[in-house]
Formats: sequence, C-alpha cells, structure tokens
Amino acid sequence: MLRLGVNIDHVATVRNARGTPWPDPLRAAQLAEEAGADGITAHLREDRRHISDADIDALMAGLRLPLNLEMAATAEMQTIALRHTPHAVCLVPEKREERTTEGGLDVAGNENALGHYIEPLRSAGCRVSLFIGHEPAQIRAAARIGAAVVELHTGAYCDFDTEGRIAERDAELDGLREGAALADSLGLEVHAGHGLTFDTVGPIAAIPQVKELNIGHFLIAESLFIGLPAAVQEMRRRMDEARGA
Repeated sequence: MLRLGVNIDHVATVRNARGTPWPDPLRAAQLAEEAGADGITAHLREDRRHISDADIDALMAGLRLPLNLEMAATAEMQTIALRHTPHAVCLVPEKREERTTEGGLDVAGNENALGHYIEPLRSAGCRVSLFIGHEPAQIRAAARIGAAVVELHTGAYCDFDTEGRIAERDAELDGLREGAALADSLGLEVHAGHGLTFDTVGPIAAIPQVKELNIGHFLIAESLFIGLPAAVQEMRRRMDEARGA
C-alpha cells in the first residue's frame, strides 16, 4: 500500500505566531495517526522557524508512528539526529530567506561530502533519504553514496498545475515518472512530496515505483475548514483511488 507521511511543521507555525503552547504538533501527529497516516514528518530548521528542539523531544517520546526528521546536512543537525535516532532522516537543502524548500539537494555536486555525512546516520540505524529533483545525475549520485531513499520534489509539478501551465506540468510529471523508474532500478526506495493537494496527488500516487508521499502544508490548511482527521482521510482516499486505478 502507498504510505502517507503527514508533515506537521505548520501546526508549529500557527503556534509560534502567538507564542503559546497551542496548537500542539504532537497532538496533531496523534490525530493524523488515528486518521490513517503511516508516518509523521517534521523539519527542524536551522532558524527554528516552526518545529523546535522540544517538539522533536516530544515526538520521539509520544509517537507510535515512525518519525521522519527533515534537516539540512549540518554538523548541528547530525548531532541532533544521532542523539534521537529517528526512523528516518531526510536531508534537504535549506536557505534562511526561503519561505519553503525551493528545490532538491545537489547530491551530484557534493557527492563526497554527503557520502561521509550520511555514514554515521546509517550506522546508527536511521534510514537516510535525500530530497532531490528527478534529474538522472542526482538520482545516480544518491545511489552511489548509499542512501536508502530518494524523495522526489513535486513542487514544480504542483506550481505548474496551479498556474494552469499544462504543457509544463505534464512534462514535469513525465520527468518524475522517469526519475522514479530510474531510482527504483538502482535499488532506491522512492518517495515524493512538496506542494501536493487533493487535486494534484492522483498522478503522483499512480506512479507505481513511489512507496510514500509526504504531505503537510495543504493538509494543515485544509484542516482549518474540515478538521485534520477528515483532511488526512480524504487524502488517503484519493491516494488509494489513484494507486488502484
């Protein structure tokens, strides 16, 4: 079955806007689990703009689902990951000035450094995932350095769909399909995520090599209107429908 990972970063964004304890990201994660999520994702950023160190402590202590810790490839984050040893560590590019992750990690341009960086994480038992674009060079580099997973960046596909740029959307979707097939052929587990909504999830969920989707901002936004359990359940339904088709 195609797995759904729910990213609870922006529950923390709402909490931090007022500096109160509410809403609680752990409670959101627990609600997502009850609604059918298969895992929880949290991005601990260098500037701590949403998820905090205390949130990671609480998630590690209070979750029954696997935690996927998103983080930049820095010494500080490696130390935190090695202290907690979450189920999975997903390395992402990170810039202070960006509103959200803007692209994939340049594995091909930093192959040696990233290979050495992930080795302690692998030895500690974390599944290492690399958040990348669908370019063949990036996928092959991810396989060479020993990553277990690649998560393909679906942001451009979703943006083109929102903007009505259909030809570019379809070309990006073709690239994601080809990238997923290549990654699978190299022994990498394939995940996908970024910007996915009820309207855009179907074609990505239908890619047979994709084993997991990680979705956050849209689910948290939709939960303002229909509640988080209902949003998770509807996303799960659309994913299952697309995979069945």
